[in-house]
Amino acid sequence: MSETLGAALEREHREIDGGIEAFIESLPAGKNEPAQLVGAMSGLRRHIYLEEEFLFPPLRAAGMMVPLFVMLRQHGELWQAMDALSALLDSDSDADALEASCRTLLDLLDEHNSKEEPIIYPQADKILTADASAELTGFLATSTLPEGWTCAKA
Repeated sequence: MSETLGAALEREHREIDGGIEAFIESLPAGKNEPAQLVGAMSGLRRHIYLEEEFLFPPLRAAGMMVPLFVMLRQHGELWQAMDALSALLDSDSDADALEASCRTLLDLLDEHNSKEEPIIYPQADKILTADASAELTGFLATSTLPEGWTCAKA
């Protein structure tokens, strides 16, 4: 049996978290590797795009208005936290400031994912057609964020 869409999205959550955590671990050694962090944030922005443009509309049509409102609000908070973190990277901020900003982002992700994974993703696996799930899973593997796109609540 192939991986469900919910499982693929959860796996991507772990990969994004792992990239941020790897960057934090590189800071004390002075091996600041911003590519890990930039990659994780790029993945998170693409992940938010996928959800807002492809996943949430059919769930909204199925009546999941309140949970999706919460997810959209949190996407805005995540987007703003990534913008702040990007500004720190661009200004060559010190390791303490970068770590604090990364930990804020991880805390926001933990709060968001702890709601999204048990509430939204199981419904996605039930509501979306097999073709729609396969298309979204394929997008996870091959597609990128369109230039200039920002989330609804940024």
